[in-house]
Amino acid sequence: MGRYVNPGNKAFRRICGSNYVDKTNLISKLNQKIGGDDSLVCVSRPRRFGKSYAAQMLMAYYDCSCDSHELFDHMLVAQSEGYRQHLNHYNVICLDIAGFISEVRAHLGPMKSIPDRIEKALWKDLVESGFQPHEGDTLCDFLTRIVHQKEGKPFVFIIDEWDAVMREAKDDPDAQAAYLTLLRGWFKNLNFTPEVVAAAYMTGILPIKKDGTQSAISAFDESSMLDPLEFAEFVGFTEDEVKARCRAYDVDFEEIKAWYDGYKLPVVGSVYNPFSVMKALKSGKCRSYWRKTSAAESLKSYINLDFSGLQETVARLIAGDRVPVHVEYFQNNFDSFKSADDVLTLLIHLGYLSYDEAEKMVRIPNEEVRIEFRQFLL
Repeated sequence: MGRYVNPGNKAFRRICGSNYVDKTNLISKLNQKIGGDDSLVCVSRPRRFGKSYAAQMLMAYYDCSCDSHELFDHMLVAQSEGYRQHLNHYNVICLDIAGFISEVRAHLGPMKSIPDRIEKALWKDLVESGFQPHEGDTLCDFLTRIVHQKEGKPFVFIIDEWDAVMREAKDDPDAQAAYLTLLRGWFKNLNFTPEVVAAAYMTGILPIKKDGTQSAISAFDESSMLDPLEFAEFVGFTEDEVKARCRAYDVDFEEIKAWYDGYKLPVVGSVYNPFSVMKALKSGKCRSYWRKTSAAESLKSYINLDFSGLQETVARLIAGDRVPVHVEYFQNNFDSFKSADDVLTLLIHLGYLSYDEAEKMVRIPNEEVRIEFRQFLL
């Protein structure tokens, strides 16, 4: 059991107490994909929507170095086909990319050194876990050798905050290129991916950066706030889940709905920000629990550029209007805004706007976010 390779189930054990809302059916969705041509998934959500919780859950379920039966046997996933077949059956590589960025900054290193730091950290963990490389092996060679050895197991990659490099090094194309090269080497490599990668699950705020009109790592199925695919019920809390929590805390559901409802997704309908809902339930106070980020703060400068009357559009949104938006041309980054639509599309990914795919319209989702908008534009 290591820090990045087969890190065990302690992280998930900490969070699956009485307040845990059972989202383990996400596992059954991924189990259906393992070993198939759609086994690479990138899930992008706003901050505080439970992305890291999902990563910790998957880590505990797939990791072959621990026994997680007691954690999952009573949960929804235990009723699904393949539950026992895949439980604790894989080697797991789990990376928090934001953590590597913090280490680089603490040592005043260049952002383009992050891929090298990741590879060295994995190499060290693999050796300390008892795996032995051959002289001259690259990391991909080493991982392939592990899978091919007697009773070797393929790897499930879990990458949290995958887009942190793209966000934090937005003005450093060399760092972005080096990082994307690392990911392509794992997930778009015919000599490696089919042999070694059973599945990959990446989380982030933004979908995968585009190369022109195509994804820079095209093998991934992407679930986003624009199109959640089959993962809509796992974006946040569903209305039924919020009602159940309100009953448990003896809190008026209608008040919670007025403050935190507003993200409407296909099939599941209303989706709520888990962080804000739980804060309100525990404190007994409905108010804004939104956390401004450096990325969101920087949007003020783009709004002030006033693309196509963007300031007036934002004022209309604050007043409760819905406005049309074209989301197709946004490049999934923070440094190539060309229109008001690009800024509005970023606001959808950040959770500041709710998107109606059928009507191609956006609006401010709820009172919590409306308050933040008013403060944001002061």
